[in-house]
Amino acid sequence: MSEVGAVPAIELIDVTKRYGEAVALDRVSLRIEPGEFFCLLGPSGCGKTTTLNLIGGFLPLSSGELRIEGRRVNDLPPHKRNVNTVFQNYALFPHMTVAQNVAFGLRMENLPTPEVGRRIGEYLELVGLAGFTRRMPSELSGGQQQRVALARALAKRPAVLLLDEPLGALDLKLRRQMQAELSRIHRQVGTTFVFVTHDQEEALSMATRIAIMSVGVIQQIGTPREVYDHPVNRFVADFVGETNLLRGVIRAEHGRPVLSLAGGGEVDAPTGSTEGPATLMVRPESVALRRVDAEASGSGIAGRVVNVAFLGNHVRITSTTSAGDIVLIRPHGTSARGADLEVEPGQEVCLWWSADDAALISDGEALGGGPNV
Repeated sequence: MSEVGAVPAIELIDVTKRYGEAVALDRVSLRIEPGEFFCLLGPSGCGKTTTLNLIGGFLPLSSGELRIEGRRVNDLPPHKRNVNTVFQNYALFPHMTVAQNVAFGLRMENLPTPEVGRRIGEYLELVGLAGFTRRMPSELSGGQQQRVALARALAKRPAVLLLDEPLGALDLKLRRQMQAELSRIHRQVGTTFVFVTHDQEEALSMATRIAIMSVGVIQQIGTPREVYDHPVNRFVADFVGETNLLRGVIRAEHGRPVLSLAGGGEVDAPTGSTEGPATLMVRPESVALRRVDAEASGSGIAGRVVNVAFLGNHVRITSTTSAGDIVLIRPHGTSARGADLEVEPGQEVCLWWSADDAALISDGEALGGGPNV
């Protein structure tokens, strides 16, 4: 990534996009630094693809300002912006070989033939397809086609590479392989990547920073750990990973904060919590359980197991409690966090967690216009 104070690779300033009366993007401000692997993450219709298309020049802004490498590009067509795009359907030319597909954009720029040949070899080797120059797209797997599209986009050496859910058509195993490949390629070339996805795991595993979007507004921007461990509101907490949300009122008891749950019972609240209504977030991996007749100290919530799902390397247990359903995840085949305790549906248990592993979150919505950086 670039040094602090460098000209941003991309900057959106109060950008709005309207379709008639409908607002697809509402006064979004965003700064992406050179060399970042930046993810736009959110559910369908949140505005992430609209943002990508505005950056690429495929849509006009309704208002606001868009800069690429410090240059205002509001009115520039796509081919005059120093960006390139990899689409979900790859958009390879079916009548061209792999080499011809990679060369297409380079020949449009009238690069000398030796330079075109050198870049074809360089970028096909980068994506692991050095021996595939004469293959046709129909002779390639989905993952190989995705690599060709990536090589074609990178061969033009853009300042910014836009990726519109490029892994969405791949099966789970191949998608994970390509996530690792994209991360490697990003580190190797150093180009700014802007990646659109609705897959939380995909964003968490690859991004240097993530923008969480909903209803045309950025809810939070941060590193993967920041948005996972410290979500700014209920939407982010609920969308990024699985979580348990408990409503109640915080009060002081013997000098320590506790959360009195709306359905009855209480649990320790994080240190420094202020009194009043609150929503507590605790991730499933932070929840432990014990039998109700076990002799153990500490607070907890009584519950009854309603589902046990074996998922290979971990077990997902759902218990119903006075505070609603609580989900916990425990590793399979280890003794961590009660993993040695076998449970089954109908069993009465006690659930608990460390107050330091929980966080209070806002029930409010978006950050609004503002800088969002």
